[in-house]
Amino acid sequence: MQRYFIYLSYNGKNYCGWQIQPNGVSVQQKLEESLSIILQEQISITGSGRTDSGVHARLMVAHFDCEKSFDCMTLCKKLNGFLPSDIAVLKIVEVIPEAHARFDAISRTYKYYIITKKNPFYEDYAYRIPSVLNFNSMNEAAEILLEYEDFTSFSKLHSDTKTNNCKVMYAKWEQESDSLWFFTIQANRFLRNMVRAIVGTLLQVGRGKITVEDFRGIIEMKNRSIAGTSAPAHALFLVDVTYPAGLFEASP
Repeated sequence: MQRYFIYLSYNGKNYCGWQIQPNGVSVQQKLEESLSIILQEQISITGSGRTDSGVHARLMVAHFDCEKSFDCMTLCKKLNGFLPSDIAVLKIVEVIPEAHARFDAISRTYKYYIITKKNPFYEDYAYRIPSVLNFNSMNEAAEILLEYEDFTSFSKLHSDTKTNNCKVMYAKWEQESDSLWFFTIQANRFLRNMVRAIVGTLLQVGRGKITVEDFRGIIEMKNRSIAGTSAPAHALFLVDVTYPAGLFEASP
């Protein structure tokens, strides 16, 4: 039995999220079905995390075990010919048997896109906000995230997570063009709905509805009901997942 990491990207518009759900089609389901048919054995995959319904991934990583030996490049090509057009396999690599796509991840990085005026080429992948935003204040608030570890205020209610502690390593708004901005956030782990809740609350800072210190107070209150409304899913992208190099050493 050999373990592999599979790197993929997907447009989340037509899926109920990454994880298999009883009431919708998921990316995990499509990938498991395709791998099982091509390899002719039942394949189960484990993702590095789970994206919500409508959220996209420029880079998702998952692992699976397989009894058969195969050429990774050949399997990658076969999968891309089998999967729907909104899911693309980037590469498949052999890893040590103990490697785990979720638990061994060092960091995850998300980007959230907003546009400040109507643009038909970004409408499906960015959140349009016609009001004037103070990005300097939003970045002041974003820096505060690096000072805390308990993000209960930005966690989905009634989730099954054991801890709401995360270590945020980077959080910043940047401008890509005259009307396109993006927020990048990197952490060792994320809570369900955390990024969209943070973005929604930072937008309140940008609109002048709350101050930077109010944002700090929201974190310290550890109460989801006082934070902002979650920003829409269609503008959120998982863009990177990193691992220690030792996972990719050849098996003994």
